[in-house]
Amino acid sequence: MARAFTSEQGGQTEPGSALTRSSVYRAVWRWHFYAGLLVLPLLIWLAVTGALFVYHQAIDRYVHADLLTVPVPAAAGTEPAPHSAVLAAALAAQPGTWFKYTPPAAAGRSAEVGVRTVDGDKVAVYVDPANAKVLGTLSDRGTLGWTIRKLHSLKYFGPVQRGFIEMAAGWAILLVFTGLYLWWPRGSVAASRGGVVTVRGTPRQRVYWRDLHAVTGVVVGVGLLFLAITGMPWSVLWGAKANEWANGHDFGYPAGVRVQLPMSGQPLADMAHLPWTLQRTQQPGSASLEHQQGHAAHAQTNAEHNPHIWHGEGSVAQSAATSSPARTALDIDTVMVLVQRLQLAPGYTVNPPQGAQGVFTASAYPHDLALQRVVHLDQYTGRPLLDMSYGDYGPLGRWLEWGINIHLGQEWGVFNQLLLLALCVGIVLLCVSGAVMWFKRRPAGGVGVPPLPA
Repeated sequence: MARAFTSEQGGQTEPGSALTRSSVYRAVWRWHFYAGLLVLPLLIWLAVTGALFVYHQAIDRYVHADLLTVPVPAAAGTEPAPHSAVLAAALAAQPGTWFKYTPPAAAGRSAEVGVRTVDGDKVAVYVDPANAKVLGTLSDRGTLGWTIRKLHSLKYFGPVQRGFIEMAAGWAILLVFTGLYLWWPRGSVAASRGGVVTVRGTPRQRVYWRDLHAVTGVVVGVGLLFLAITGMPWSVLWGAKANEWANGHDFGYPAGVRVQLPMSGQPLADMAHLPWTLQRTQQPGSASLEHQQGHAAHAQTNAEHNPHIWHGEGSVAQSAATSSPARTALDIDTVMVLVQRLQLAPGYTVNPPQGAQGVFTASAYPHDLALQRVVHLDQYTGRPLLDMSYGDYGPLGRWLEWGINIHLGQEWGVFNQLLLLALCVGIVLLCVSGAVMWFKRRPAGGVGVPPLPA
């Protein structure tokens, strides 16, 4: 976005004079140069991996077709295998304990069972839901799409490396604002059109790359600023603190819900892939034996005052609670009946309770923000302890989720994907033109740092 400094853009600072336009320009130019020097390779990395991730679902369906797709039953209305049979087949193929179950999102898709092995590893087992036949295994979140996502955030390499992404986002914001200042036309519009709205010269000339960098920058800069800001919630330091603050001030998690429920102490994100706003919240805890009756009475009292807590009167949950022995967790087939009645968006995931105070959790994280939903079920009664959707988030939570949804290419369908693809190509062009411009401008044997202001 920068344009090389020339004497026509301000000249030299007069001795003893106050701060001049020339010295400000030189200072901004140096900041822009150093910011670009620091993050240019990272911006190219983020743009390339980000463009690939926009199409991660299509990539996975092609690369892992043998695991993710199954034949559609020939006979309409054919009953699939029981959910318990799908889990049993997965555990027979990969011994351990299951921690995640994702029924098929549509006909022709496989079911996925997350299994924690005796060694503590997490494995994804893919099963044909029609006959409970195991199709194969991968490491949990081991598809090519998830690998691209971890490469994009540098999570693949560890927390220290992820800090570089946070640094790149911060410096990218500085790049945009300093670049805008350097691009801003000075003098008459006709005289400053080159490098503002038009590109002069040929690729053999430095002025061509300078103008290409400036014109591309003003178009791409707004998108780059948006991506930098909406990407910050995933960062190591800023993102963690922002999430903690949002949930601690009722901007993300609705006020009054957590304190009205017993808590398990189990972080929700340990078990499910969730919206950013909910990743630091805890799972509610199932009522203990001695408190089940008191909790039921307390829940009845709160029914009219808390729309997030649903009590399932007349449901399978009540009959199961009545007929089952005390403190006996519901089986998966009964739980799935309850979850299906809640009508979560296809592609939802169910997580089992962790310990005696744990809960069954059903979560849906589809492209449509309005359908985001997390439901916690008491493992003994099947009663939903909490039912939360996007509309229940606080204002900051809703804004952040909306920005993240666009960042992921999910908000406006194909248009969102094409927009992000064009933006990523523009970022690469911006970085390449800036590097070429610098290489052509730098003195032989030197770095070519812009001159110090007076």
